Order: sequence, then structure tokens, then C-alpha cells
Amino acid sequence: MALVLMCGLSFSGKSTLAVRLSDALDGVLLGLDRINEERGLDGGQGIPPEEWATTNAIAHERANESLVSGRDVIVDDTGSPRFVRDAWRATAAAAGAPFALVWVRIAPELQRRRVLANRTEPTRPDVTDAVLAEHAASFEPPETEEPVIVDGARTADASTVAAVVDAIRSR
Repeated sequence: MALVLMCGLSFSGKSTLAVRLSDALDGVLLGLDRINEERGLDGGQGIPPEEWATTNAIAHERANESLVSGRDVIVDDTGSPRFVRDAWRATAAAAGAPFALVWVRIAPELQRRRVLANRTEPTRPDVTDAVLAEHAASFEPPETEEPVIVDGARTADASTVAAVVDAIRSR
């Protein structure tokens, strides 16, 4: 079992890759956006920090339950800032599970094309330009944390999924 944390900007392809990883690993997919939806919150419009703290606590509890039962867990979140990643490392360590950080990097032009395409034909909830800008400005890249780095343009590729699974298993 392992705890896999997705990391990257909105519309980078994290959720696409997270779904494919959960299928490939037969793991539990924990989406923080999904937990927010369960709680009646819309992250694309901005959520107060105390509400994010509650959502994170729920996610950590669910992850721990799955890890203790021997299941891989894939956490679909932005993984920023650093203290958020460190908290997931601690959850993995407490359960005796390896931790893998998957950083999905995206070129700003591709991110913008995806945002605009989603606004024309929605496939997921929108994220306001203000929330996108705030997230980009506050994003703390995990450059020194030995992440598995994935090109946001390739998150749906079977070869990318296989390479990430191999990297996770080698930890």
C-alpha cells in the first residue's frame, strides 16, 4: 500500500491522472473537491481556510482508514502549500505506508485553454479567474521533495500512468 498525493495547479490534469492511478492500483481515490461537494462547498468560488481545514481533516481520516486496511490511497488535491504535503507525509508514516508525491506541471497556455474550454462545455465545476490567480501566486512547487513529475499534457496517456505506477511501487 502507498499514499499518493497529487500536486499541481487547477486544470493541470491531476484528477484525470488520479482516476487512472486509482484504477491501475485498485486504490481508494480521495478527492478533496468531492469532499467539499459532500459538505455543500464550491472550491471554484473560493472556500474559507477553516472550511478547508475541516475538509482536510475528513480526507486524512478516510486515508488513514484505507491505509490501515491495506489499500493504496490516491489523494486528488492541489498539494500546496508545503505544510499540506508534510501533513500527508505524516499520515502515510503513521500508517506505515510509503508516500509518493506526483507533481503534474502544466504550461500556463494549456491551463488557460482548458479553463476556457471548460467554460464553453463544462466537464467539471468552473474555477474563477480570481481563485486561479490566487492559487498560482501562492503555489509552492515541490522541487526539492523528489516528486514524480508528470507533464500535464500527458496525464491521460497509458504510458504515463504505467510510468507513475512503476515509480510509486519502487518507493
